[in-house]
Amino acid sequence: MGIHYTRRAFEGQIKMEKQAKKEKRRLEKLAKKNAKALEKGLVEEPKNEDKGIPLDTVITLDHLTNPDKK
Repeated sequence: MGIHYTRRAFEGQIKMEKQAKKEKRRLEKLAKKNAKALEKGLVEEPKNEDKGIPLDTVITLDHLTNPDKK
């Protein structure tokens, strides 16, 4: 005879696999949508500008009170 498993025994595992597949499809669809928007020029590409103070400069009161002024 052998061991017979019921669906109920693996219910949690099956739910997790389905959720992982659904999330993967959602992320792929979102990436495709964003790529099309970038291609058409509807959305600008995010810029990675470093707005921090360089390590070799001394932080003064002027840096703290007027951070936009260079």
